[in-house]
Amino acid sequence: MPIRAVLWDIDDTLFDHTTASATGMARHIAAEGLPPGHALPEEAVEAWQRLTRRHWARFSAGETDWQGQRRDRAREFLGRALDDGEADAWFARHIAHYESAWALFPDTVPALDALAGTYRHAVLSNSAQEPQHQKLTVLGVRDRFESLLCAAELGVSKPDPGAFRASCEALGLDAHEVLYVGDEPDIDAAGATAAGLTGVWLDRRGRGGRPELARITGLDQLPGLLAGDTRFGAPDTFG
Repeated sequence: MPIRAVLWDIDDTLFDHTTASATGMARHIAAEGLPPGHALPEEAVEAWQRLTRRHWARFSAGETDWQGQRRDRAREFLGRALDDGEADAWFARHIAHYESAWALFPDTVPALDALAGTYRHAVLSNSAQEPQHQKLTVLGVRDRFESLLCAAELGVSKPDPGAFRASCEALGLDAHEVLYVGDEPDIDAAGATAAGLTGVWLDRRGRGGRPELARITGLDQLPGLLAGDTRFGAPDTFG
């Protein structure tokens, strides 16, 4: 049976999260001051990105909740005790700077346009519903997607098969009728494949390797991959 729907990751797939995060934190540091232990703003931004990845992994593993990982990031980054209200207020000011740097990748809308009318579309994100809904709405593409499911509300994160299957259920489709595309080879492409979907790794940075995965380096390659759907027997054709 052919692919009938494309299920999308958001951050660093449709939306340039890495750039927005770095730019937003640089602006936040400029406004709030350099935290202790960092000689340069660039060092502080890199430290923020490292601890974000670590606390995000804790959230994905169910070790903390959505708000908890935000508070823990603020406390560790600043190197001091903060009560919940103080941590929430600091993080809210950071989010304002992050939002000011939001942007889709240049190939996002052209890819969605090219696939419109041929495939249904939905989103599955290891984030939370409210910020991802807001993000897609502000960026003008929320109405492109029939459903938006996120780990915080599902109670399960990619690559757990339950996350992918919940999105298929929301679409009313079997897993083999759905393609998932995301920027992480294991969490996204391999996870989707293990859940019975067709997984595609969007390797924007050209890391390469992983010959067992279907791989593209830009969303402009996705329509061609789908048009020549042979279950992607030659994974590196588009690499």
